[in-house]
Amino acid sequence: MLKVVPFGDRDILAARPSKNPLDPERPYAFLVERERAASGRVVDVATVFLTNRECQFRCLMCDLWKNTLNHPVPPGAIPRQIDFALTSLPPAQHIKLYNSGNFFDAKAIPPSDHPLIAGRLRGFQRVIVENHPKLCSEACFRFRDRLDGPDLEIALGLETVHPQVLPALNKRMTLDDFASAVDRLLRWNIAVRAFILLKPPFLAEAEGVDWALRSMEFAFSLGVECCSVIPTRTGNGVMDRLQREGRFSPPTLASLERVLEDGIRLAGGRVFVDLWDVEKFASCPRCRRQRCDRLRRMNLMQEVVPSVACPCESDA
Repeated sequence: MLKVVPFGDRDILAARPSKNPLDPERPYAFLVERERAASGRVVDVATVFLTNRECQFRCLMCDLWKNTLNHPVPPGAIPRQIDFALTSLPPAQHIKLYNSGNFFDAKAIPPSDHPLIAGRLRGFQRVIVENHPKLCSEACFRFRDRLDGPDLEIALGLETVHPQVLPALNKRMTLDDFASAVDRLLRWNIAVRAFILLKPPFLAEAEGVDWALRSMEFAFSLGVECCSVIPTRTGNGVMDRLQREGRFSPPTLASLERVLEDGIRLAGGRVFVDLWDVEKFASCPRCRRQRCDRLRRMNLMQEVVPSVACPCESDA
């Protein structure tokens, strides 16, 4: 393990590049993806990336702030963003409303919009939003009650259970905070998924794999329904600085494969790996496409399938 150097808000902000220009009346992206549901079926999921105010928690590894505003959106803007996306997308069974932060942050999603948002979600079977563990208040319960039909699932960032690395991520959360939030949500009949980082800063390659698996085990022991593993990336300024200083390097595709394989073998719940820009983690052009396709199949099947043979394995 490398020496852990904590960074505060000032350091993280100082290292940032510019934000992307956004329209508060439009989501900054939307798409339909396929995902294995808790029922075992593969369903279509409409994912809407909402434009709203920047998250109040400035986590060391986060680059989601690039697509956020410096001010709250006006009341009614979020429902209009959802309308815009849904009229452009094909039908889907589930919907993710991801807002690059916390759905239950009143300065990001106006609480007065909750009834309007809920009204637009009645045709879905499940609604998935993201939130910080410390913001899992009774607003979650009240929003769940507003949904007429869909189940509610809340995705929480666990990141890592490493005792030195978690505090250094500037997330302002402890494992007890996470466990308390999960317990509260489950008592309210709200499903929980966890975001887990593969190889956060300060960890070597093998350590990154080991601690991602330990983090999954912890999440599943609390009753988390599924874990989404995110390979830690550069691109937010401070992570690039850490890479230059030798305190971080992105994980390899082999590590991502190992975490998904062993995560599925845990049999604690569904395990997904985030495949956005996954080709960047592959160094071999001969097997890159086949290996990435294999990860996609395992995400959907939740089964370990035979690995891809390539001369690069003997070249390493």
